Amino acid sequence: MMTELLQDQIEYYRARAPEYDEWFYRHGRYDQGEEHTRQWQWEVQQVRDQLRSASGFGRILEMAPGTGIWTAVLIQIGARVTALDASPEMIKINRAKLLSDKVDYQLTDLFSYAPQRQYDMVFFGFWLSHVPAERLSPFLDMVQRSLKPGGRLFFVDSGKVDRSRSHTGTANLGGEMQRRVLKDGRQFDVVKIYYDPAELTAALRRHGFDIEVKATENFFIYADGLKSS
Repeated sequence: MMTELLQDQIEYYRARAPEYDEWFYRHGRYDQGEEHTRQWQWEVQQVRDQLRSASGFGRILEMAPGTGIWTAVLIQIGARVTALDASPEMIKINRAKLLSDKVDYQLTDLFSYAPQRQYDMVFFGFWLSHVPAERLSPFLDMVQRSLKPGGRLFFVDSGKVDRSRSHTGTANLGGEMQRRVLKDGRQFDVVKIYYDPAELTAALRRHGFDIEVKATENFFIYADGLKSS
């Protein structure tokens, strides 16, 4: 059952790739007016500024890079980025958007990924909330193994239910599940967990990270910390 769910989630993001940026940039059915968009953009910029607050990294591992929204920042602060995604459609958009020789793309299912080296930094954006609760501990163990001692971990994710879901047909199914509807009407069931920052901080510290999860005013949680030496 879990394997089937995770495969369906991959298929959802493959199908969603052409319209993913509409969500992030608040276009089309995600547009909730100028005030909402300004606040969203301001909070995105807060997170982006924090991500840029340190640079000079050698190798960065980005998990689930999607269309390249955050990859574009990572190539500014690191020498090379290894980008792991299970969607060839997302990788194609990312590659075409950035046209960067600093990114090494790998078509990879993160739930079966085993790191072959350690990186100076690990980043993931809007991915952790799609990791089933029963897979969170193994996933964080894998992240920990992927980082050098003292390496930087940074992530950003949804802080609370996105109000745009009322315009897109998104429905909570109970527990950690949501039903998502694409523009063409196709429906997919995916994992979506809205973490309490304090509880997630505790989980990360149990897995060997010196880190604190913070929240922006309305939309996001993010964390910037280090792997304990």
